[in-house]
Amino acid sequence: MSEDRSAAEARSDQTMLTGVGERLATVRDCITAAGGAPDDVTVVAVTKGHGPAAVLAAVEAGLTDIGENYAADLAATAAALGGQSVACHFLGRVQRNKVRAIADVVHLWQGVDRAAAGREIATRCPAAAVLVQINLSGEAAKNGCHPDEVAPLVDELLGLGLRVRGLMGVAPAGRPEDARPGFRSLVATADRLGLPERSIGMTDDFEVAVAEGATMIRLGRRLFGPRNGADDLRR
Repeated sequence: MSEDRSAAEARSDQTMLTGVGERLATVRDCITAAGGAPDDVTVVAVTKGHGPAAVLAAVEAGLTDIGENYAADLAATAAALGGQSVACHFLGRVQRNKVRAIADVVHLWQGVDRAAAGREIATRCPAAAVLVQINLSGEAAKNGCHPDEVAPLVDELLGLGLRVRGLMGVAPAGRPEDARPGFRSLVATADRLGLPERSIGMTDDFEVAVAEGATMIRLGRRLFGPRNGADDLRR
């Protein structure tokens, strides 16, 4: 029984992965419908929990940006890519003791929310590209710096020689429409600071994000289906 169930799950996983290209095309249609231009919105494929097969399926579908939330997963993703021309994004909170392990493979650090993390990145990979993460929910337990801390943090990171390309935020749980005020605030802050990248929007709310000015969206379930386990970080 368990073997039959495992075989069925494997077939289901394979079916999901062979459909990545079609789902990506639908995502691009949704971007257009939301008022964006598909060529101007980078789709970061979040392959967490799906393994190397999903990474290769994403590349086969034409995606050029892959994201992971954990250092070990990103290292495995880079190994699966085998030197292919794909940009690897680190999406999780930057832990200083993990930076060294992935410094050579990260193209964009998306979760920088404090100067200490920036200093470690600058030490291990000078002139690295980073995004500053803002806490859009206001919950103390959530990652991201307070909106009032963004400008000083950007200045400090620039002083370390890092290339601050923009801002990143995760909307609070709830209806997609509830994400709009936070997205709008992040975009306004990016505009005020002259930062071009706005990494906002995930599977449940990316259309709202595009309508509010996203230049980068992070999609997992929308491309690959449900993950194994309950924690999908709403990607």
